[in-house]
Amino acid sequence: MAELVYDKTGRLIFTKEMKKEYLILLPQMAPIHFNLIRNVFTNYGYKTELLETDGPEIAQVGLKYVHNDTCYPALLVIGQFIHALQSGKYDVNKTALMITQTGGGCRASNYIHLLRKALVKAGFSQVPVISLNLSGLEKNSGFSFTLPMIRKTVAGLVYGDMLMLLKNQTKAYEIKKGESEKLVKIWVNKLTDILNKGDGYTVKQIEKNLEDIAKDFSNIKLNRVPKVKAGIVGEIYVKYAKLGNNNLEAFLEEQNCEVCVPGIMSFALFKIDNRLEDIKLYGGSKIKYKVAEILFDYVLKMENILIEKASAYGFNTPSGYYKLKSLVKDVIGYGNKMGEGWLLTAEMLELTETGYENIVCAQPFGCLPNHICAKGMMRKIKEVDNRANIVAIDYDPGAVKVNQENRIKLMLAVAKENLAKKTEPSQIKQKELVHKD
Repeated sequence: MAELVYDKTGRLIFTKEMKKEYLILLPQMAPIHFNLIRNVFTNYGYKTELLETDGPEIAQVGLKYVHNDTCYPALLVIGQFIHALQSGKYDVNKTALMITQTGGGCRASNYIHLLRKALVKAGFSQVPVISLNLSGLEKNSGFSFTLPMIRKTVAGLVYGDMLMLLKNQTKAYEIKKGESEKLVKIWVNKLTDILNKGDGYTVKQIEKNLEDIAKDFSNIKLNRVPKVKAGIVGEIYVKYAKLGNNNLEAFLEEQNCEVCVPGIMSFALFKIDNRLEDIKLYGGSKIKYKVAEILFDYVLKMENILIEKASAYGFNTPSGYYKLKSLVKDVIGYGNKMGEGWLLTAEMLELTETGYENIVCAQPFGCLPNHICAKGMMRKIKEVDNRANIVAIDYDPGAVKVNQENRIKLMLAVAKENLAKKTEPSQIKQKELVHKD
């Protein structure tokens, strides 16, 4: 068994010896993206497993080991980790945990410290926690996020965004049920094989793969009947994770909606852009600025390729980062960047502009940045574009799922009325043409 090594602050280090023996548990958030990224880590010699556990007991475990004032995503992620360690499924002396740190002003950067405290309280102080970050916040001798890994991770985000986008646009109308989900699985396996061979992450290779993905999804036979188009925005965890939003995406699909969930790349660009602005305003390392600038340009290029390839095959696409940013000019300040900041407002405006005006804003109860940029901006968004039909739903351990769904159904009732008004004229015209014939 690997020897436990601590740094000067008393933090347990994930060592090189641990890399050989330990299984690293990862929290699930965005299934398509995280499966691809997890497979990249596996290819670099890390034994990893994505936690798929669900159910109310996760929140209850979180409440036992984390203060109930802590934001809901932290409570769920920590609860999911400890629930897994208590399950008996894993050798707790050969298991590590991994969690992201953005390095921003949101409490998310402090989840890792809350997790370590909770592990001690639960009797798992021997379990090391690895920080996944690009800011140099913490380092471990047994884990290094190298440039090739970063490039493959970015490729995973690009592919994940494309697959999520096209799956949602075809799943709602597919004639053969399950075809879109099946195609996603085929492509996740195919892309994993490509990345494992050391391919699939250069600009040319990503361009080709994105075109092939779009072509495959365009071949799915669809019956495009009029449907309510619904968008999901909010705090990043409850926006994507079914554990965090009570399987919101599936619920909207059950209500006969076409669902749109904005991609992770816009969030990545938002975070890198903020880092560039901070250095411009407050000073900082010129080297770090240059590295961030190169990364920003690279991710932006990937997003532009995705938009180009998806639109070439007739799919609705994101507006692009600069257009997205321009939507909130004179609406909310660019200095508003804690959590999802101005991006959250921008995504609601973008969804409304692109036909997904019926929006569920999923937010953890008490998440101040999101309350300001979501609930606080709803009136202004409606002033800018009166088509916006938004409902803000709070998620926390005390929230009742039935109440949440009833509030969403009220929003959808308005959406269905608006859809009927749009489709009635064309239906009347069709009847007139049939009558004339």
